[in-house]
Amino acid sequence: MSIQKFLEKNYKLIVGIILAFMFAVSVLNAWWDSAIFDETAHIPAGYSYLTMHDMRLNPEHPPLLKDLAAFPLLFMHLKFDTTQDFWTTDVNGQWVAGHNLFWEMGNNPNLLIFWARIPIVLLSLIFGLFIFKWGKELAGTLGGLLALTLYAFDPNILGHNHFVTTDLGIAGFMMLSFYYFLKFIKDPTWKNVTIGGIFLALVQLTKFSSIMLFPIFGLVAIIYPLVKKIPAEEKSASIFKLKKLGEYLGKSIIAFAFSLFIVWLFYAFNTYAMPKEKLAETINFYFSPTDTENIKNVYTNKTLLALNGTALLRPLSEYFLGIAMVFKRVSGGNGAYFMGQVSNTAFPSYFPTVFSLKEPLVMLFLMLFALIVAFWNNLKAFLDRFKKVAEKSPWLTAFQDYLRHNIETLAMLAFILLYAYISITGNLNIGFRHLFPILPFAYILTAKTIIDFCNRRKDAPTRITTLSITLIFSLLLVIETVAAYPFYMSYFNQIAGGPKNGYNFVTDSNADWGQDLKRLPPFLNKHPEIDKIRVDYFGGADAKYYIKDKYIMWWDAKRPIEAGWYAISTNFLQGSIYDTTKKDQDTYRWTTRIKPLYQVGTSLLIYHVSEDDLKKLN
Repeated sequence: MSIQKFLEKNYKLIVGIILAFMFAVSVLNAWWDSAIFDETAHIPAGYSYLTMHDMRLNPEHPPLLKDLAAFPLLFMHLKFDTTQDFWTTDVNGQWVAGHNLFWEMGNNPNLLIFWARIPIVLLSLIFGLFIFKWGKELAGTLGGLLALTLYAFDPNILGHNHFVTTDLGIAGFMMLSFYYFLKFIKDPTWKNVTIGGIFLALVQLTKFSSIMLFPIFGLVAIIYPLVKKIPAEEKSASIFKLKKLGEYLGKSIIAFAFSLFIVWLFYAFNTYAMPKEKLAETINFYFSPTDTENIKNVYTNKTLLALNGTALLRPLSEYFLGIAMVFKRVSGGNGAYFMGQVSNTAFPSYFPTVFSLKEPLVMLFLMLFALIVAFWNNLKAFLDRFKKVAEKSPWLTAFQDYLRHNIETLAMLAFILLYAYISITGNLNIGFRHLFPILPFAYILTAKTIIDFCNRRKDAPTRITTLSITLIFSLLLVIETVAAYPFYMSYFNQIAGGPKNGYNFVTDSNADWGQDLKRLPPFLNKHPEIDKIRVDYFGGADAKYYIKDKYIMWWDAKRPIEAGWYAISTNFLQGSIYDTTKKDQDTYRWTTRIKPLYQVGTSLLIYHVSEDDLKKLN
C-alpha cells in the first residue's frame, strides 16, 4: 500500500492521534505553567461576569472567552470579596481583583487556574478539527492532514492554547468567520447569511482586532458579484451585475446587523446588573470630557455616555468602550525589549524578526517553499487564463475570470497581507501572539500549495518522491516540537539558540510571561544551600505563596546589593539593563558582571552574589 493510500485510509485515526497529543501536552502545561500576567485580569473578570453580571473589570476585551474560562469555576464555590476597593471604588481594578481571587481568599489557586484553562484547551482542539476540515475541502485528505500537523505541532500554538487569553481564540474564530463568509459569497442563501452573522458575532465577542476582517469582507462582497459569471439567458450584463451587487451588499449589511444584535444580547447578559453610574465613571476615567487637547476623547466620551443613558443601548456602550480603549492603547504603545533596545514605540523589524526566530525552521522552510510555488503557479495560471479568455473577449473579462476562480485563496492572502502590514506598522510590540490570526490561513494555504504541487507531478515515481519528502519534513516538525516540551511558550528555533536563549533577542510573551514560577519550588528543593532567595518575578503568580519563608522581595533599583541568591525574571532583567532612561544604580546592569548559575524553566535566571562579588559590584 502506498503512503498516500495509507494516510487517506487511516486519516481519522491519524487526526485522533494528533489531537490526543495536543490535548495531553496542553493539559500538562495547563497544570505546570504558573499564572501568566494577563490571566490575573482575565480569569477574575470572567468569574465576575457570570456571577455578578457586571463588566467593570477588564472592559478592553470582549467577554466570550472569559465567560468560557470562568464556567468551570462556578462549580468550585470560590470566595471573591466584592466589598474591596477593587470592586467598589477603583476603576477597572482588574489586577487587584485577580490577586484577591487567586491568593487572598483561601481558594486553591492551582486548581482554579487549571480548570479555567481547560475550556481554552478544548477550544483549540475544535479549531484543529476545523483546520483539517477546511484543508481537506481545498486539497483533499492529505491537505487536511498537513494543515492540521502544521497547527498542532507549532510550538507557539501549544505554548498559548492553555492560557486564558484572547490570542488563540481570535485566531480560531477569525478562521471560522472567514470560512462561513466565503460560503456566503459562493452561495448567498439566507441560511448562509444567518450562519455568517452568527460567526461574525462570535469573532467580535472574542477580541476587538476582529474589525480587521471588515475591510476584506467588504471588498470581497463588492468584487465577487462584479466578476460573477453571467448566465446565458441574461440580456443585460450591467443590470445583472448591479442586481447581484445589491443582493450581496444588502445581505452583508443584514448579516452584520444580525451579528451586532447577538453582540448586544451577549453584552446585555454580562452587564444587566452593572450600575450605569459605574460605567459612566469608567468612561470618564479613560476618556475625560475635559481633555480639550485631544478632541477625540471628548467626542468618544459624549457618544459612550449617550449610549449609557438608556438601558436598551447600555450594552453597546460597554462594547464600544472596549473598542475605544484598545485604539487608545495601541496608539500609546507599550514598553518592550527587542534586540538590545527598550522602547515605547514600535520597531518596524519586530514582527518579521520574531516570526523568523519563533517558528521552527522546518515550518519556515515549508511556508517559504509554498510561497514561492504559489507565486509562480498563480502567475502562470493568471497568464494562461488571460491568454485563453482574451482570445475570445477583452482583457477585463480575463481578469474577472481569474478573480472568480481564485476568490477563496486571494481573500485569505489579502487578509494575511493586511494584518501583517497593520501589525508591523502598529505601535504594540509585545509578542508574536499578536500574529496568531494569520497562522490558520498560513497553515491551510501552505498545505494546499504543497499538496497541489505534489499531485501535479505527472509520473507516479516523482509524485511519490515529493509526497515522501513532504512526509519527512512533517515528521521533522513533529520531532522538533516533541523535543521542545515543555517550553512551548518560550520556544525559539536554532537560529536564536533555542528556548533557553531566546530572551536575549526579545522578551514579554515571547519568552517570559510569568510561566515558570511553579518550577521554582522543585528547584529550591534540589538546592538546600539556598535558604533565602531575592525574587523579582514578572507574571500573574505569587512568589511568596510558592516559596514561602525563603522569599525576599527584590527589584532592580533596590540598594544596596546584598550577598546571597537572586531569581530574576528575564523580562524585568532585559528591560532594566537596556533601558537607557535609567541610571546604572537603578538597574540590573550589575548582573552583566557575574554569570547566572542556573535557569529555572526558561524565564527565571538564578544568580549568586558572593562577598567577593560585592566588592566589584558596589
